Amino acid sequence: MAYNLAPLQNLIDQFERMQGVGHKSAQRMAFYVLGLSDEDAKAFACAITDAHTKIKQCKICCNLADDDLCSICKNEKRDKSEICVVEDPRDVAAIERTHVIKGTYHVLHGAISPMDNIGPDQIRIKELIARLSDGEVKEVIMATNPTVEGEATAMYISRLLKPMGITVSRLAYGVPVGGDLEYADEVTLSRAIEGRSLI
Repeated sequence: MAYNLAPLQNLIDQFERMQGVGHKSAQRMAFYVLGLSDEDAKAFACAITDAHTKIKQCKICCNLADDDLCSICKNEKRDKSEICVVEDPRDVAAIERTHVIKGTYHVLHGAISPMDNIGPDQIRIKELIARLSDGEVKEVIMATNPTVEGEATAMYISRLLKPMGITVSRLAYGVPVGGDLEYADEVTLSRAIEGRSLI
């Protein structure tokens, strides 16, 4: 007879649904949760629920926020003439660690990927274009991942922005092709940002 507890298996299955988490890691996390005291388990569950219900998208840049605007968009010291476009909120955190970008961000929440049925309307491109209508923005830095999808997204947005007279640049290739910005170290990201080129 197989050893199987339905609640434990359900917990393992939920952890296994997380990106990059395999069966053994999911199992370890599930047993960790089982080892928590009732109080700690409730706090853990509450943290998940709070994050899910209280975190939303910034009304300006679509980054994660716990208010209508994220802390970067609220910051009056940020250069509003520069927007760094990224695919994912994790990319904002990675680039912010470099302290190189002095402007603001725009989070697309994905990349154009015909194979996955993700077109321009499924990501936050319309919101980006709407931000550019007042003429304040002078440069858009394309910091999408150096993948086929990231490149396609950067080129698509670049073509949309050229008639607007906005300078569009792309991160230099210090970031490995096929890699995610989230995993790049600060030095590599800094060099990629400083060595960006027009597209």
